[in-house]
Amino acid sequence: MMVQNVGAYAFTLVAARLLIPSSFGALTALLGVILVANVGSLAVQTTTARRIAVSPGSADRIAATATAVSLGMGAAVGGVLAVLSPFIADILQLDSAWPVVLCGAAVVPLTLMGALAGIAQGQHRWTTLSVVYITSGVGRIVFGTAALLISTTPTAAVAGIMVGAWLPILVCGRLLRTGGVAGGRPYAWEVLAGSHAMLAYLVLSNLDALLARVALDPHDSGLYGAGLILTKAALFLPQFVSIVAFPRLARARADRARRLATLAVAIVGACATAATAALSGLALVLVGGDQYAEVQPLLWLFALEGSLLAIVQLLVFDALARRSHGIVALLWVASAVAATLILVLPLHVAGVVVVMVTTAAVVALAAWVLSSREARQAARNP
Repeated sequence: MMVQNVGAYAFTLVAARLLIPSSFGALTALLGVILVANVGSLAVQTTTARRIAVSPGSADRIAATATAVSLGMGAAVGGVLAVLSPFIADILQLDSAWPVVLCGAAVVPLTLMGALAGIAQGQHRWTTLSVVYITSGVGRIVFGTAALLISTTPTAAVAGIMVGAWLPILVCGRLLRTGGVAGGRPYAWEVLAGSHAMLAYLVLSNLDALLARVALDPHDSGLYGAGLILTKAALFLPQFVSIVAFPRLARARADRARRLATLAVAIVGACATAATAALSGLALVLVGGDQYAEVQPLLWLFALEGSLLAIVQLLVFDALARRSHGIVALLWVASAVAATLILVLPLHVAGVVVVMVTTAAVVALAAWVLSSREARQAARNP
């Protein structure tokens, strides 16, 4: 997982240095599109992992179902993005719809990767899961960088990401199964429910990446994109906690597991935020260098945003493990409020990140209270 995140971070860092701020702002928005469109992959992963964890004897049947559903879902989401590409390109102020079409093409292998990761995660095959994540990170940095060296444009960058996304499938595709699909409808419904929850989370966590391109001028959106490199780093840093804890939460549904996992994520986030504040000069180097110097005083806020969103992500995974979807409404309301503030108020870079930090903090607190209350109710009514 760490190598995947390092690969994603390294590619973003390379892009920040090769692209001018306005082009980097466009790429940041496109990466947000991919993340939101990738919701099906995350739902397939969590559903597959949960089902295999609670029914290990049916692992092959579940893997076959996951393979079929992930392939169909990836193709469907990719097709929708292709159809909507002119509209999305216009909103994001892109010169062409092709980058959005390429985002849709990348969704197919990314969704299949969700099936791979879920199969390995549910069976506690941590070495195999690591290979899936490592090849994902390597694919992005190698092919994404190669594409940028050929053509320093957002379109080339997304094309490289799309090609690199097939690497985990080529290396670990033996985990996928064909034939013998049974119970596909209940599985698909659970994936759709999980997709709704993950979509709500991904919209919130990528809201500023998308809206900065709309609310800010091209230069400032590039500055904001540079700050978001630290947001994603702080978000990804403790992600291993969610990955390791999820099967245990699905089986035990233990309050203690949730408390320990949340504490671990909070500690990692606090350290990341403190380090960014103390070493802002080094942090500036890591997000692209002197051409983004205007955002240096705000970098700790971007790290804090990512740290708070990491806690929210863990609590979303906890809700999915318990098959509880009460958190979804909270996420959508928070996204609506934050979007309204960003689009209506005359905000600059600092104002947008403050809105996101405040929103993430409120959601993290409310999600914790909601999760604890639902867990107590489940304990009283087993």
